Amino acid sequence: MSRWLAGALLLALLVPWPAHAHDAPHDQRLPRIGPAPDFTLTSQDGAPVSLHDFRGKVVAVTFIYTYCPDLCPMLTANMAHVQDKLGSAFGPSVAFVSITVDPEHDTPEVLKQYAQDFGADLDGWAFLTGDPTTIREVGRKYGIFARKVAKGDVDHTFLTSLIDPTGTLRVQYLGVRFDLEEFRGDLLSLLDESK
Repeated sequence: MSRWLAGALLLALLVPWPAHAHDAPHDQRLPRIGPAPDFTLTSQDGAPVSLHDFRGKVVAVTFIYTYCPDLCPMLTANMAHVQDKLGSAFGPSVAFVSITVDPEHDTPEVLKQYAQDFGADLDGWAFLTGDPTTIREVGRKYGIFARKVAKGDVDHTFLTSLIDPTGTLRVQYLGVRFDLEEFRGDLLSLLDESK
């Protein structure tokens, strides 16, 4: 791990918001961090997509880039696994949003192919890009630190943010190796709360 990434991870852990570890006991509601930062970006189909378009759904927001050699594909594959486990709730009630940290490379066409490669159900999963300044600002608001390194890869933090149907940021998972059953359970508990 580069010194920069290690420093960014340490900083992410020290910043009181938005990074908030998943620490709610199973019989309690997840914490409320605050209003989830809104954004308007461009989907894999070239259409504008805003966070508020998902109001009424539970949303998981994560940050990836398509040519990542290791962790991004692991995270995307894990989310695809959870997508399949959610069954009929995925799409109508639960949505995933993956935002690129390398918009110069990850055009809508590239993101669409990436989504297809992982079996993403695009009725409930949006892959987003935009201009670099906007992407950096959205990432910053969600606690993501990213920078290109010499060989062209992107060092970045991994936070998966869960947002409830009212648009409130509830919890963030740090890294890519979190418990997928707990993640699925948290998505469903936020959905149950809204009924």
